[in-house]
Amino acid sequence: MRLFVSVDLPEELTEPVADLQTEFDDASGLNFTDPEQAHVTLKFLGDVDEDRIPPLADELEVAVDDSGVDPFTVRYGGLGVFPSLEYISVVWLGVETGGEELAELHESIEGRTTAMGFDPEAHDFTPHVTLARMEHAGGKDLVQDLVRESNDADGEEFTIGETRIEEVRLTESTLTSDGPVYSTVESFSLE
Repeated sequence: MRLFVSVDLPEELTEPVADLQTEFDDASGLNFTDPEQAHVTLKFLGDVDEDRIPPLADELEVAVDDSGVDPFTVRYGGLGVFPSLEYISVVWLGVETGGEELAELHESIEGRTTAMGFDPEAHDFTPHVTLARMEHAGGKDLVQDLVRESNDADGEEFTIGETRIEEVRLTESTLTSDGPVYSTVESFSLE
């Protein structure tokens, strides 16, 4: 099973995410994510044998409890790219508030999962919602302009809303010809 740990955006933010993606319609080379599956990945685990899921779930429950994070609000806004504006592979929606709590959850989950033998993250944690992946640089200039514009202005036009985070999910990603399909394996309450 291909797994990751996430906090999911609620259904009411699906349309605002889709609307934001339309800003990039004229940028060729982008492969958009499904706005109905929008989420912040706290930890990508990769392929995991089914027999590892019960102990993994136990460790994730401890990690969420040990993080000390209570239910909190995340406000989504601002645009960014990975790894840089010169070489774009991912276009993302940022986190304006709630990033500290997401980072605390990530750190606690990272500690528990690496102790179990999962690979440590190769880069610093940046809470984000992936909007699109860039397959070729045809639309690079438009993407660069939109990202710069969102960072130069007050960002109001790129704020899409906020949500209360009350749980963390262990999510399975099943790859299909129409793109990945996500399903919740376990959820862990912040209360």
